[in-house]
Amino acid sequence: MGIKSFQGARRMQTTTVDDSPLKVSDYMTTNLITFSPNQTIESVMQALIKNRISGGPVVNEKNELIGVISEGDCIKQISESRYYNMPMHDSTIEKHITKNVETIDGNMNIFDAAKRFLDAKRRRFPIVENGKLVGQISQKDVLKAAMQLKGQNWK
Repeated sequence: MGIKSFQGARRMQTTTVDDSPLKVSDYMTTNLITFSPNQTIESVMQALIKNRISGGPVVNEKNELIGVISEGDCIKQISESRYYNMPMHDSTIEKHITKNVETIDGNMNIFDAAKRFLDAKRRRFPIVENGKLVGQISQKDVLKAAMQLKGQNWK
């Protein structure tokens, strides 16, 4: 007597989802508002307000990332200038930027980037290639990526 199988016929599984990894570089912002280290605190604050952003990368003349400046950095400077009774208008941001900046690889999968955001408690990560700033990924960019993928199988 032969062995009978209780499994029915299997259908070939077809996927309509592109199997290529969902890269940070596909969702990062490349049209960035950047700052230079010799800009005044006031000019940076004006740019933050005008562009409705909470911070941005600071680059040198070769577009190399040297730090980031945030609303918090500006607020700290406002507080210190009042405490020491020193006018702020001439102060440049060079001494007030965060210099040891974590970056993300543009080839990183968007879900791995989401995990990095959770672990590092950052709002944005710059992307550097060959020493030059090429883009930035924010938490909002990750949300946009997730909304575009809604209904697809996440790999």
